[in-house]
Amino acid sequence: MADTFPASHHEDSYADALRRLLSLADFERMAGMMAPAIKNDLARMRELSERIGGPWQAPIIHVAGTKGKGSTVAVAASVLRAAGLSVGTFTSPHLHTFRERISLNGEPASEEQFAGALARVWPHIEAMGNESPHGRPTTFEALTAMAFDLFRHERVDAQVIEVGLGGRLDSTNVVDAAVDVITSISLDHTAILGDTIAKIAAEKAGIIRSAVPVVSSPQSADAFEVIDWRAREQRARLLVVGREITLDAGSHSLSDQRFALRTARDEYALVSPLLGAHQRDNVAVAIAAVEQLGPDVSHEAVVQGVRDVRWDGRFQALTAGDAERRNGPHVVVDGAHNPHSIMRLVETVREYVAPERTVVVFGCSGDKDLAPMIQELSALATSAVVCASRHPRASAPDAIAHAFETAGVPTEHAPDIPRALVAAQAACGPNDLVLVTGSLFVVAEALQAWYGIQAERYPELESQNQMTGIGLSGSLP
Repeated sequence: MADTFPASHHEDSYADALRRLLSLADFERMAGMMAPAIKNDLARMRELSERIGGPWQAPIIHVAGTKGKGSTVAVAASVLRAAGLSVGTFTSPHLHTFRERISLNGEPASEEQFAGALARVWPHIEAMGNESPHGRPTTFEALTAMAFDLFRHERVDAQVIEVGLGGRLDSTNVVDAAVDVITSISLDHTAILGDTIAKIAAEKAGIIRSAVPVVSSPQSADAFEVIDWRAREQRARLLVVGREITLDAGSHSLSDQRFALRTARDEYALVSPLLGAHQRDNVAVAIAAVEQLGPDVSHEAVVQGVRDVRWDGRFQALTAGDAERRNGPHVVVDGAHNPHSIMRLVETVREYVAPERTVVVFGCSGDKDLAPMIQELSALATSAVVCASRHPRASAPDAIAHAFETAGVPTEHAPDIPRALVAAQAACGPNDLVLVTGSLFVVAEALQAWYGIQAERYPELESQNQMTGIGLSGSLP
């Protein structure tokens, strides 16, 4: 079917740009609902990148991993901004608007910037659809090209780019990074990346380039063996948190945590609003990566950047310091979405909150292995409220309820996430906890309900919604 878009691309509105972008194949959104597309190489993305002039040549930190990628990107970018550099970041998924994925100096691209980037990239997408043996780019490939284009257009000083999925064959892996980062690796997206830690680690380690320094989070033995082998093969210096980079935990509250960090270059006393032991690791990785990047970043910029970072939806306490809710329960949202991240979430809840009772608001993607996730939560959950987000990949609430009940956790249903949040709070006392988790799109809708955020909606996908019988989320992670 021919596209019915305006002929004058440069006059597109943001809504036009989104409609155009979503007309492309979007395997990210459909993962778990159909067989994954087989991708054997990066030829299509390389062609698109070459057509637009390649990535902007400012230094790049390239971040792969299963958990902690986004937090690491946020910290690194915050530190670089504190050093006075202009910074472009590319991340996924988003919470409330597609514009969050391409950020300039800590702010989502404006509607005009986003639409302008797509307008400049779109003729190449159309040409590839008509001429290229590799075919038309996907939504994520187009977004990646838009980030390259916008960072060049704005002439940023540094770039922090997050891998979308895997690493070796990810669309971002056409960049020539100055530093490669591997955050914590665990089992996730096994249908695409492999069913063992070693196989997944091999995909993540595919971003490691010849002689480019690599910074890694602490890893399991299986993951570390693969990363270490790849780094040696590429003659890339490998720095590891817990080895060359060391941490000492200090005090913490629901507002921040304090800890000491030592690298080969410096020692830091840090205060971070990102909570949990895993976030200390992410901060450490980000700082070590910035130190390897090249620009001279002062001690003071590191401390300020860590203190000022913001990354919503990751162990975020919605009630901390909220006088109007001082008599209600704690409410925490966290985008944990696999068994390992749920395990770390349970540990963090016990360390930071220690509630008398915990009511879990839970929803997840249909491609997740429910039983291990629920088993981890059952050690903490007094009861659960299950619901489905508007996202097309959302798992059916009945399946989630069955998993909770099998684990011995009493469960009730709610028709949507705002009402699930209300029901959970009503079941709690002042010393209890409402914990919203299972996926970032569930967290996004909870944040939208809590703060009155107007999320983007994508009516062009409603026909898909009707075919699948599953709701559509404004967050689309």
